[in-house]
Parts: sequence; structure tokens; C-alpha cells
Amino acid sequence: MDSASQLGDVRIGPGSVADAAELAAFAARTFEEAFAADNNPDDLRAHLAATYGPTQQAAELADSSVVTILARLGRELVGYSQVRRSTPPLCVDHEAPIELHRFYLDSRVHGTGLASRLMRTVHSAAEELQGRHIWLGVWEQNHRAIAFYKKELFVDVGTTYYMVGADKQTDRVLVAELQRPILDVE
Repeated sequence: MDSASQLGDVRIGPGSVADAAELAAFAARTFEEAFAADNNPDDLRAHLAATYGPTQQAAELADSSVVTILARLGRELVGYSQVRRSTPPLCVDHEAPIELHRFYLDSRVHGTGLASRLMRTVHSAAEELQGRHIWLGVWEQNHRAIAFYKKELFVDVGTTYYMVGADKQTDRVLVAELQRPILDVE
């Protein structure tokens, strides 16, 4: 994919229940691509089955406390994120925290700047949910993602745990203040 010429063709917008099957397949594929090499295959299969089926995605897409954002290149899904109201871990003591629950891109669009564009949309969605801060958990071994989030001004505030099948994994918890748009005043 020619990143410079294709990036401008990406549309970012809200998902709907009609997107459930496509999103489930994309979410499972991108999670597996990101983490299969470092996880037990049985644990990974169990996690994918419990987390990314069309029924689960339809429920999330219908939930008013979850905002699902899709990034499409033409008709092809190339990224998504989910922002939601949830109870944060104790290390998140910031005002009005909203969770960045999921944030994945197709590996073919890594390095194109799409992740930063999608993150701006995430901030807007969190603000619409009345947030002042955004928090996330990221696997401590996912160094690429941690570097990206730090570039996006997230700060490490502690740890939490995430289950992949029967495997309890340590996540770093990162928090950022919501970025307010800069207004041009003349």
C-alpha cells in the first residue's frame, strides 16, 4: 500500500450494528496478528471466541456507552477503535476518565499517520461521553503500542491485568488528558 497517497482516502466514522460481522472478523484477525506469536494457541483461540464474534460486536455496537469508530480505505476496513464508559483501575484517579478499550489498525497501514488521525477521533468520542481524561490498558510486552501512546501524550500510571484465555497478563495503564481542539481566533 502506498501510504502517502492512500492515507487521504481513509474515511473515519462511527460504526453501526450492520458492521458487526465485518468488525468481528477484522478485530479477531488484527488481535491474532498482534499477539499470536506470544500466546498459547489454546488461550488465544478461547479469547478470540469469547471476545470477537458477530454477536459480541453487535452488542457493543448497540451499546450507548460504547463508541465504535471505523477507519475505511474505500470500502475496506483498515482500523477501528472503541471508547467506553467503564470503571477504571484504582491507579486511574483522574477526573472523568473514559476508557480507550480497543485500538487496532491493519498492519498494512502502520506508519502512515492513520493511527494519529484515529486517535484524534477517539479524543472527540471520549469528550462526547463527557470525559476529561482517557485511559487504556496495553500489554507490557507491546512495545510498539506503548511508544505510540507515549507519543500521543499518554502517561504510565500503573498496572492492571488482562486475561487471554486462562493466561493472566500484565497491562500498563496509561492516561492522557483529552486534547481540546485549537480554535483560530482573529
